[in-house]
Amino acid sequence: MFSIGDFAQYGRVSARMLRHYDAIGLLRPARTDPVSGYRFYEAAQLARLNRIIALKDLGFSLQQVGAILAEEVSVPELRGMLRLRQAELEAALTAEGARLARVEARLRTIESEGRMSADDVVVKRTGTVLLAELSGIAASYGPEDIGPVITPLYAELCRLLEAAGVAPAGPGLAYYENVPEPGEGSERPAGGSEGKDAVVVHAGMVITEEALTKAGAKTAATAGATVGGTSGGTSDGTSGRPGAPAATGLGFDVVTLPGLDSAATVVHRGPMSRILPASQNLAHWIDANGYRSAGYARELYLECPPDLEKWVTEIQEPVVRA
Repeated sequence: MFSIGDFAQYGRVSARMLRHYDAIGLLRPARTDPVSGYRFYEAAQLARLNRIIALKDLGFSLQQVGAILAEEVSVPELRGMLRLRQAELEAALTAEGARLARVEARLRTIESEGRMSADDVVVKRTGTVLLAELSGIAASYGPEDIGPVITPLYAELCRLLEAAGVAPAGPGLAYYENVPEPGEGSERPAGGSEGKDAVVVHAGMVITEEALTKAGAKTAATAGATVGGTSGGTSDGTSGRPGAPAATGLGFDVVTLPGLDSAATVVHRGPMSRILPASQNLAHWIDANGYRSAGYARELYLECPPDLEKWVTEIQEPVVRA
């Protein structure tokens, strides 16, 4: 038998904790000296102690631990509980990490207010591009909702392009639209949640019709027809919206995305989770220089190395004169 001090040492717990477990009936000593009151434990009791500590670390209260042990939880059952709790903790850590990134982005926004130079913004016309794309729905236009939708879309799009042998002819380009209202006749992209703040996320890569032809894609583009509408301007000076995408038979869609007649652009360096300061500074510039926004900004991913800190993204905000 072991004294309470030795047993505590083997179990990597405190003697005070063992006394508490004894007091609540969770782990009684094997023998208690009737004269001195000293507690003595057997090596076999380490098994119960290990289960108590494991369940406690899983987040169960001591009362719940006692009830679970009374049912004689098996090792496989305990392992399953541990794996479930492990997954929950990992998800919580990921969520908290994302929350910290958003807080950091807001702080950077506050710190950079009023610091954008007029030289940082360029108003220009963008060209029409042919895009291979996948689409989904994000609960809102916020980075915390866009990121979980657009990241897997691009991963899948790149996989499909590689499998089809279609090499991108330019950088990635993402654009956004409001979710069509019921009755508009447009089919809503699959995935994501829908609500009044929801947006359609289009994750695209610039390609060529020649690359599609070589891949054998059966699209309107390879047949010589126009894909996705026209590039003509609208009455307010902005470019027309893309039409319905053409199916390729390769798992992705193809759309001709009209250029923007007038876009206020600025370059953001770093991960997309920190795009907020650049985006809001651009909004200040637009307001201060006699423009107004004419729709969701596009994101042209100029450089996307594995190191997110080295990403270079051009924000393209469609604008018209106020």
